[in-house]
Amino acid sequence: MAMEEETQGSLNQPYSGYLRASIPRRPDMELVESDPGTKAGEYLRRFWQPVCLASDLTELPLAIRIMGEDLVAYRDKSGTIGVLHRHCSHRGTSLEYGIIAERGLRCCYHGWLFDADGTILDTPGEPPGSHLKSSFRHGAYPAVEFHGLVFAYMGSPENKPPFPDYDVFRMPDSEYVPYSIWHSCNWLHVQENIIDAAHTVFLHSRTAGLQLQPDMVIMPETEYRETDEGHGCLYAVSRRVRDFVWVRCIHTLLPSLFQPPALMGEIDSERLYTRIAMSRWTVPIDDTHCMIFGIRHFRDDVTDPEYRDRSKVGKEKIDFGPGQTMGRPYEEAQRVPGDWEVLVSQGPIPNHGGEHRGTTDEGVLIIRRQLRRAVRGEMETDLHLPQNGWDTRATYSFDTILRIPQCDSGDDELVAEVGRRAVDIVLEAPEAPGPGRDAAIAERMEAMKESLLAESKK
Repeated sequence: MAMEEETQGSLNQPYSGYLRASIPRRPDMELVESDPGTKAGEYLRRFWQPVCLASDLTELPLAIRIMGEDLVAYRDKSGTIGVLHRHCSHRGTSLEYGIIAERGLRCCYHGWLFDADGTILDTPGEPPGSHLKSSFRHGAYPAVEFHGLVFAYMGSPENKPPFPDYDVFRMPDSEYVPYSIWHSCNWLHVQENIIDAAHTVFLHSRTAGLQLQPDMVIMPETEYRETDEGHGCLYAVSRRVRDFVWVRCIHTLLPSLFQPPALMGEIDSERLYTRIAMSRWTVPIDDTHCMIFGIRHFRDDVTDPEYRDRSKVGKEKIDFGPGQTMGRPYEEAQRVPGDWEVLVSQGPIPNHGGEHRGTTDEGVLIIRRQLRRAVRGEMETDLHLPQNGWDTRATYSFDTILRIPQCDSGDDELVAEVGRRAVDIVLEAPEAPGPGRDAAIAERMEAMKESLLAESKK
């Protein structure tokens, strides 16, 4: 103990670079590894994971790497999607050079033909009557196409869950546009970023220039809550914006689903309850690279005109703002850094042992704790199936803007109270997901506002 105190004391002095340089990095390998057989890798394989854009499945196979496994994805001429182990079971040639058939994928080397489930349909070089093709199957994973993304289930076959059905994909008059972003860093870098409420105020609004909604420069009242019986987390940020209180709530579900609400234009009118503008999954490629796969939601209540142009998804507006991908001029990235710069610049694998965390890191600590319990099997895995007898899974991201004039005193407490009550309304709504639930929540938001206004007049 005395030696540790002496070391800590010596680091608390000017120009301590030499002393700090000798401190070893301490990655949290329990959470960051994704290969088969690792704790986190086996946990991640319990879920359907997006693995590529459906639009990338053309007349040629697509080589992909997911969670440390080399795979090939293809759509055969009958329309069936396959996700196979990349190397041919015969002599190991990569099936990225295969020939797409009417049914299945044929290896270019000796013509072996593989079906989407790994069945070997043809071994043309073998003699008639050979039983080789029926003696085993090639490695394959179930695949589902969903709103322009291809999802694969890479876990044990006996534990395969139903494909999840989220409430936000049943909203009327919605259009969905997929996209993907590559990152040269561990997936946990990216996933932790989305539960860090404070970085939006600073990186995207104050320190690197205004990148998002102008009123996000206002430091909010922030509340974090665990949801989904310890498998999810949300934060609500509540701001005073002139005569309005703006509550913005972002919800995440383990292991990697993130759904923010719609970006707003000017905060100049009431909006009782608007829902999600994006669904996004962070998927490991390997331990030092990852991919964001996302689906943008377009509806009339996604009000910011700059983010309503569907043609810009995957181009200028891949995600929310600038700096989402590599490739910008270096000076531009230095002057206006975005999420890509701050995440990749941390290094390929998180060095949790070198952090000095503060009060703004509450959400990060929550999801690390949840993820650790999950990968250790300390709680039953939540596979995103519907709850409460409903036929879809409820999610909780929303925006609410209420006209509540500023108090002469205690306005910060009022703003925080609006946020708390708004989150309670959404989490406690008894209705099944759907338009009826959304309408009921909107009515309760209105009633909550009237109640607070009446209390302020007493």
